[in-house]
Amino acid sequence: MPRTTRLSSSLLRAAAVAGVAALTLTACGSGSGSGSGSAGAGSGDVKVGLITKTDTNPFFVKMKEGAEKAAKAEGVRLMTAAGKFDGDNAGQVTAIENMVASGVKGILITPSDSKAIVPAIEKAKAKGVLVIALDTPTEPQSAVDALFATDNLKAGELIGEYAKAAMKGTAKIAALDLAPGVSVGVQRHNGFLKGFGATDKDVACAQDTGGDQAKGQTAMENCLQKEPGINVVYTINEPAALGAYTALKAKGREKDVLIVSVDGGCTGTRAVKDGKIAATSQQYPLKMAAEGVKAVVTYAKDGKKASGYTDTGVTLITDKAQDGVTSKDTAYGLDNCWG
Repeated sequence: MPRTTRLSSSLLRAAAVAGVAALTLTACGSGSGSGSGSAGAGSGDVKVGLITKTDTNPFFVKMKEGAEKAAKAEGVRLMTAAGKFDGDNAGQVTAIENMVASGVKGILITPSDSKAIVPAIEKAKAKGVLVIALDTPTEPQSAVDALFATDNLKAGELIGEYAKAAMKGTAKIAALDLAPGVSVGVQRHNGFLKGFGATDKDVACAQDTGGDQAKGQTAMENCLQKEPGINVVYTINEPAALGAYTALKAKGREKDVLIVSVDGGCTGTRAVKDGKIAATSQQYPLKMAAEGVKAVVTYAKDGKKASGYTDTGVTLITDKAQDGVTSKDTAYGLDNCWG
């Protein structure tokens, strides 16, 4: 959770000015705090902002790498910021304000709170800044100029279809979700149920994990107490899946419970190869960021705005293919993973 410190008004004003100056003028390095950032690749006049949910999750680390590589190739300057934690809307609002003040032409953002971030985005757009959501859509999606993302509903459907095909007997489902109000979590959850042919009434236990491994373990422990017979586990991402696996292994259940997930990071893909996770839907954060940077450069050059939704792809990864479900093996997954 964020921590605040009370300062005298003069010190507070000085700190605020210094913070904007640091974001605008210096190469600060990657920071985890709200509004922290780096001025990186390229020395051109065009500035592109990237704001991720955190700077520690491997997914967002890879997204930043993709943006840095694209910015260098395009000869533009990349500025980055991240929330202190997944859900830090206030930190992302501050980052938007700082980047607009520094003169960015466009902002790429993975919204921590799809609804609460909208007023800040609208203010940026009103000042002529192109705003593109990456990975996670805003609510409404039309609040941004464009969205470059995985089809998260499809990602969920793929692992739902796989779990249904692989499941033997009556399913008792645990859903280890993200957090309320985050569209990517809702879409993956609903997609899984659609693919499995189930509804929320068929879920024996649902817990929020924040996509965190330790919280995923606790959530699985809670679900096993509530319903010891759980035999199918849907997880929002692979850290949560590995937490669930740890909890199941402690109970001697790791071999008779099917775990499916979404993300396709290298750690998660190796867990599929090792048999800890049955299947995962792989997405491609580097491509999201690279395409976003290119869209801002196009806008800067000729005023043409990106619009609508661009699907950056998703692939089901498993070494235990099921009839009727299209998938690729972990060799492919490891060649295309991130993190």
